[in-house]
Amino acid sequence: MKLSVIIVNYNVCVLLRQALTTISKACSQIDHEIFVVDNASTDNSVKMVKSDFPEANLIENHKNVGFSKANNQALKLAKGEFVLLLHPDTITKSETLEKAVEFMQSHRIAGGLSVRMINPMGQFLPESKRGLNFPWIAFLKMTGLSKMFSKSRFYDRNATHETDEFETTEIDVLSAPFMLLRKSVLERTGLLDERFFMYGENIDLSYRIRIAGFKNYYFPKTYIIHFKKQSIHTFSWKYIKHFYGAMFIFAGKYLFRMPRLQLKGMGPIFQPSYEVER
Repeated sequence: MKLSVIIVNYNVCVLLRQALTTISKACSQIDHEIFVVDNASTDNSVKMVKSDFPEANLIENHKNVGFSKANNQALKLAKGEFVLLLHPDTITKSETLEKAVEFMQSHRIAGGLSVRMINPMGQFLPESKRGLNFPWIAFLKMTGLSKMFSKSRFYDRNATHETDEFETTEIDVLSAPFMLLRKSVLERTGLLDERFFMYGENIDLSYRIRIAGFKNYYFPKTYIIHFKKQSIHTFSWKYIKHFYGAMFIFAGKYLFRMPRLQLKGMGPIFQPSYEVER
């Protein structure tokens, strides 16, 4: 099987239906499977998936186990050569998956890929090629953990070295709403760290992909629409606990191990014999 698509849902039934409709069309010419992991939604999500998308593999959790653990439940069952972790608040363009998979197939060094994202008004979302918001950037700089990332690709979008919106380029951090991953690379890096309940898991996995000797790419030859729907309100206690808690988990995991990780790595580094098509 070529592709496994995994969507973790929590109380966004209308958006989930939209995401499943568009991703099903985008995968129509690819040998694929779709997993929906529902984290104990109290809306009509589960009933909708069963009635409207019976072909989807539905995993029903009886409590909210978090984003990382829910994804891992499906990752352990996924049969695809490539795995797409997709947020339910997205609309996927019809040719997006074919183009993205083709890029991964032609670039053996690619461990992960994110695409260009726009909002419903058609405006470009800069986190498409940065994968970090301002609090994370400030935190990583303050702790010195920014040294783990390439300075030429790490700082804010207004820097002179920042790549163009339509330029295919290597990035440090994959954007969480759309992460296309090579399954064989996940077998080397391990799955998502389940200590990250709903924030920071993409940063952690992106870093592990890099130290395993692979690269992450921003691929702008196609796009998705991202609604940026929050399942919890910004600055609520739950948001503060999970968002800033993820920062402390990341710091505790890497702050004192950083020199060893940078020097030793986690596997052989493969050098591609080609240039990335821009």
